[in-house]
Amino acid sequence: MLLAAIGVYGVLAWAVAERTREIGIRMALGAEKSDITRMILRRSLLLAAVGVALGVAGALAVTRVLAKFLFEVKPTDLRIFLGMAALLVAVAPLAGLLPAHRATRVDFLVALRWE
Repeated sequence: MLLAAIGVYGVLAWAVAERTREIGIRMALGAEKSDITRMILRRSLLLAAVGVALGVAGALAVTRVLAKFLFEVKPTDLRIFLGMAALLVAVAPLAGLLPAHRATRVDFLVALRWE
């Protein structure tokens, strides 16, 4: 889970850095800090949803191979799948808080002159 949170943070920090000019333009046109924060956190939830979908598909694909390593747990235990998916969806916005905070601190004049 820590690795997933670090990955979400890294992707969002990179996306915020790449979109500095866009964020500056949005703020120059009147976007509130809450709008920018919401945009970044929405992106983190999208990343989490895609990660959960691909992870569940991959886990279901390899359960037959890994079944012999699982003790006292069925290979397709619904509680485990739903619990981990819910945990990832809960952790993703937390991982996106720092990049979202950085995005709201963009000075739109500097961002417009950037590049």
